[in-house]
Amino acid sequence: MSKLSWYANRLRAMNVQEVCWRVEQKLLQRKEAKAYGKRCVSVTERLLDPSLAGLSFNENALGLNFRNTHSGIKTDIHLLGGYNYAKYEREWNAGFQTPQAWGNECSYRLSYKQRDEIGDARTNWELNRHFQFALLAKAYYVTKDDAYVNKLESLFTDWNEQNPFLRGISWTSVMEVAIRSIQWMVTLAFLKVGGDRHTAMHEQLERGVLNMTHYVAQHYSRFSSANNHLIVEATALLFAGYAFGNRKWTALALRILNEEQMKQNCADGVNKEMSLHYQSFVMEAYALALHLMMRNNEETSGLKALQTNLGRQCEFIRYCMVSETQAIEFGDNDEGKILDLEGGEWNHYRYVLQLCSLVTGKRYEAFEHVSKNVQWLFSEEDLANMRKLPQMQTERRKTFADGGYSFVRSADERMAVGIDHAPLGFGSIAAHGHADALSFQLYVDGRCILGDPGTYIYHCRLDKRNEYRRSCNHNTVWTEGREQSQMMGAFLWGKKAEAECETAADGALQMKVRWYDGTEHRRRLSLTDDGQLEIDDCLNKDEGKATLMLHPRCSVKVDNGVATISREGVVVKVKASAEPTIEKAYYSEEYGKEEETQKLIYPLENDNKLKTTIWIEES
Repeated sequence: MSKLSWYANRLRAMNVQEVCWRVEQKLLQRKEAKAYGKRCVSVTERLLDPSLAGLSFNENALGLNFRNTHSGIKTDIHLLGGYNYAKYEREWNAGFQTPQAWGNECSYRLSYKQRDEIGDARTNWELNRHFQFALLAKAYYVTKDDAYVNKLESLFTDWNEQNPFLRGISWTSVMEVAIRSIQWMVTLAFLKVGGDRHTAMHEQLERGVLNMTHYVAQHYSRFSSANNHLIVEATALLFAGYAFGNRKWTALALRILNEEQMKQNCADGVNKEMSLHYQSFVMEAYALALHLMMRNNEETSGLKALQTNLGRQCEFIRYCMVSETQAIEFGDNDEGKILDLEGGEWNHYRYVLQLCSLVTGKRYEAFEHVSKNVQWLFSEEDLANMRKLPQMQTERRKTFADGGYSFVRSADERMAVGIDHAPLGFGSIAAHGHADALSFQLYVDGRCILGDPGTYIYHCRLDKRNEYRRSCNHNTVWTEGREQSQMMGAFLWGKKAEAECETAADGALQMKVRWYDGTEHRRRLSLTDDGQLEIDDCLNKDEGKATLMLHPRCSVKVDNGVATISREGVVVKVKASAEPTIEKAYYSEEYGKEEETQKLIYPLENDNKLKTTIWIEES
């Protein structure tokens, strides 16, 4: 798709008010580009808004638990795609996917989308979020070893020299600026409480946070761009509002968070992005905001509503979980997070459920392995009191009718199935949705057997971005050359499929989806008491096919039309009314990584119908 076509399609997704706002933003950006885009001005050099000169940082306003005695001192961060952090530690402008680097032109003129000759911007942004700064400051606080703060000062100075304000890849996204500002605040809090004597760096950190927060307050996401980005940006405003005693920022943040809680979330707790990861990302933002509000004795009528809605979202996450760390995931996942005081790789879902439990007063997680993030926010007494509460229990069958997902589990709890009958995604662009209506995923004994292929990558390899979103690579029905919804860009959809679901008297799910071109797919799915998953499909067009996407750890063979799928001692049988073929496919369990796998393709025959039965083969 040409750039001109993309702009035309993007414009169609906007209303008049949004167009006017974007024109205003362009004028402001032009003014800023003139001031900062042609000369190197560090974000820490001087205050960009002189009216902020009277503000000072309060390290106790962030609600950190400085009495924590259970902390490691890991200072390496996990880079997306498995890249070696030690190698890229100072490569702030690295392209990662190629040897090339991003330039230092004005960020407003830097084109970062689908730059295959350089790499994926999202991979680069992870390094520039500066989780490593907070980890080094925390390590210094715990050990009082100057080596950590000296390393931090060296990285901090190097970054500021190489990344002037509004120049280069690290300034191309307002949300990235917001996340970075939170890390700088956490870093500064650990340094000041820890007695660090690098006062010049403290002053630079303060100025940098004030400047970045001022920037976020002027450019925060709105209209069709106001998805998870807006909530994270508001959270950063709240952090800075409390930390610097700026009530204007605090009030703006609280207004946004209160307004967006129901705009972006269904009444039953499902986030409208239709992505489990983005749901947990937004939940982390809200939970951190609630923690700040409670620690700063915020008096607002919206506090109870935020807690109630966050509790509903926890319930949905709990139904998605098939083990302490494994979840049935739909939609995009770029492994985004807001706070990292752990280092390395860790499980975001477990952490978020623990964090949300503590700010809502209800237990949604076992708390057997407590996140280090949580330990730095809550006391031992808080954790002990939470463990005394009963943990939320799930039922065998649950439908989130507003959100559009259902979950069924077998009587022996070995088999867990998640079904997607949700809208494509949030708002006019549905940025993080996949064309996966009426798809399902199957887990046995906590292991994925038939799954969602994942996300893989965002801002390069558009062919791959599209493949991972296509209907034919999800466990649903599709036809050659057509998608359920109109794919118009890497984060842009046009005409959208519409799905609906009703539950039959026997507990079966009866679903249908109408594609944007009028094609209609009906699916009936039931899990019997004896553990058989039965699926009946019907399409109103010829040449329909159904996919079963295997997890890469699975092997498969077909004998007399019956497929035998094996994984780590688990054997699953699939018998259908048509003979399958086995095709090569790709699967991405982690952002930036993909593996080869296999998928079973079944043709719809006999009046465009297919009947499929899946069961566990007992050893």
